Amino acid sequence: MDDQACPLSNRVVKPNGSPIPPGLDLNTFPIIYVLPTHIDVAELHAMEHQLTESGAALTYDICEARLVLGNISKPRRAKFELQAGRVRCKDVHPADLATFKFEPLGPMNQTNEELPTRKRRKVQVTDSQSTTSESTDPEAQDNSPPGPETETEDDGVQASQSSVLTALSSQSAKLQPHSVSRRKEECPDLIKVINLDWLRDSLRLGEAQDIRSYLIYVGQLLSIDKESPSPKPSEETVPQKMVGPGSREEPNRELYQPMGILARAKAETAQKVNSKAHVPLAAKRDRIANAAKRDFANRSFTSTTSRDPLTHRPHLIHQSTSEYEESATQHLPPLPEWITQKQIYACQRATPLTSPNDAFIAQLKEIKLARLLTNDDIGVRAYSTSIASLAAYPYRVQSSNEILALPGCDQKIAHLFHEWQTSPDHRIQAVEDIENDPALKVLALFHDIWGVGATTAREFYYDRKWHDLDDIVEFGWNILSRVQQIGIKYYDDFLLKIPRAEVETIAGIVERHARNLIDDEIVCVIVGGYRRGKAESGDVDLILSHPKQSATAGLVDQVVQSLEKEGWVTHTLTLNLTNTKRGQETLPYVTSTKGAGFDTLDKALVVWQDQAFSGQRIIQDAPGEKLKNPNPHRRVDIIVSPWRTIGCAVAGWTSGTTFQRDLRRYAKKVKGWKFDSSGIRERGSGKWIDVEGWLDPETRCTNWEEAEKKVFESLGLEYREPQDRCTG
Repeated sequence: MDDQACPLSNRVVKPNGSPIPPGLDLNTFPIIYVLPTHIDVAELHAMEHQLTESGAALTYDICEARLVLGNISKPRRAKFELQAGRVRCKDVHPADLATFKFEPLGPMNQTNEELPTRKRRKVQVTDSQSTTSESTDPEAQDNSPPGPETETEDDGVQASQSSVLTALSSQSAKLQPHSVSRRKEECPDLIKVINLDWLRDSLRLGEAQDIRSYLIYVGQLLSIDKESPSPKPSEETVPQKMVGPGSREEPNRELYQPMGILARAKAETAQKVNSKAHVPLAAKRDRIANAAKRDFANRSFTSTTSRDPLTHRPHLIHQSTSEYEESATQHLPPLPEWITQKQIYACQRATPLTSPNDAFIAQLKEIKLARLLTNDDIGVRAYSTSIASLAAYPYRVQSSNEILALPGCDQKIAHLFHEWQTSPDHRIQAVEDIENDPALKVLALFHDIWGVGATTAREFYYDRKWHDLDDIVEFGWNILSRVQQIGIKYYDDFLLKIPRAEVETIAGIVERHARNLIDDEIVCVIVGGYRRGKAESGDVDLILSHPKQSATAGLVDQVVQSLEKEGWVTHTLTLNLTNTKRGQETLPYVTSTKGAGFDTLDKALVVWQDQAFSGQRIIQDAPGEKLKNPNPHRRVDIIVSPWRTIGCAVAGWTSGTTFQRDLRRYAKKVKGWKFDSSGIRERGSGKWIDVEGWLDPETRCTNWEEAEKKVFESLGLEYREPQDRCTG
């Protein structure tokens, strides 16, 4: 049929140029909301246009919807999107659907009172559109010529849609706003989330498909958070009173007239591209930090330093008279010497593996993790200091006064202890809020990926808009680093703890390979949590050394290659020869490497898998097929240290995080030295300090245990056994 002979109303075109099937009628469906997640702006607007042309009742507010379309495939993600929109619901099992009324509404009476209106659109009102909307002949509007022939290239997109806009204007003038309550009353109990392929298939086949084939999630509505602000029209949205033939004249009703879909998509896409083009890294970090700051503003588990001191009341410890008198007369144990002498560094006191205050410390650790995920570095350090001090206290804390006597514990910690102590179930409200916060759950999930720190986790969530591991794999796999890809691939394996016996087995294999390469004088020291006495470890940390300095140069590379040949190492993620490249000298006091960190030794991070397994447990699918190794993958760090600084390496890699941090602080503040796992230098001159007696053959250490003790002695510190350095 010739295009000019076909009325425009019968050949409405999509923004991409293909016709909308005239037989598709979505007029009987509940109110629909389209999730913008993982949909390009132009595609989103095109789908909205297709739905409105098919008679669907659309909404910008997910709280009004009973049918949600999304480019997602997992029920967990669907429920997350509902929760993000403040829609609260509980899961409905498919077997229980028969008890609920959720069917298409059936043909609606073709009266003006019940016809659905179009979804509110961002508009751009022009004089020609205003004139057209007041026309009294719809057919004349449909067949009206497109517009002036002389137009700019930018105006061409708008002009090409003028016929469509004319049709929409006339149709909109005929329609009264749909009754949201009517469609919600027809199906008040359930909200369904279906895959976006339903719309694509319906458009392709020309009729609405059975949604059961595309169903992702069904939830029974519980409540809707009314405090959630609904989306506001943008500055482009201009209210226009619409009065057309056959409609009731209601001068106070404001409808929204849509602008050209392609023009709107083109403008917003250009704006989106321009907003992200050439954005400095610092600006990106600030944007993410500000988003996290807004998300967690004034939460119970965040810092109060940013709150208004004039409106925010400080925490007070509430005590009754009897409680005050009891605490005043309560017999407290004698304070340890490190408290009375005000020894503030964790390396000056013993911190055992277990503490009588472990239950309270566990609550503080959850708050500390929340501070880390919410970009509060000051809060992380403060809680680390408080936790280390509490862990070193040898008695069970009985009152807030004891808390205030501990170095690094202030009124905030005392208040949290009082809350924990007086709570019936020994819980802190801030911890309850942390465990129930959806954003923190996602950030914690990402933070557990090997190779993803707190900063990257926030980037994934706030900048990339990812909410689970499936999102990362589906939408961002190619932009991940190799370490992050391996971290996701073996995510569940890496979360498994490693028993001590397995740690010892791994160390024995590494030592055997190193001795085969060099000689039997190679020593292998298991450090980390294993040496501090933990029953299970998250990873395996090993230090290799040899009395001859030439033997350790480039040793880590040789060992890893040997382990790869036998299949013990399945992936080598990083291999650094930093120490070998500088001649195995101690890290210079002034270095060109920004953020060198605590450790600058030669090191390899590898993925390990035990090659010993029983093939009888595995079902062989085909003859001759290689059996799959069922053993979990482990994270192993192989560090190589020259013998002359083996004591510094062992001391640094054995101690807990706060212990080694305070070891560096103590060396700086008290001794004027720079402590590093590769050795110690004087801060003034940069001279290497031979704390282990390497230069004198008579004082040279014969084993690594002696070398470690000499490090403590040279610093003026009492030697602490590994099991007394468990600061967390």
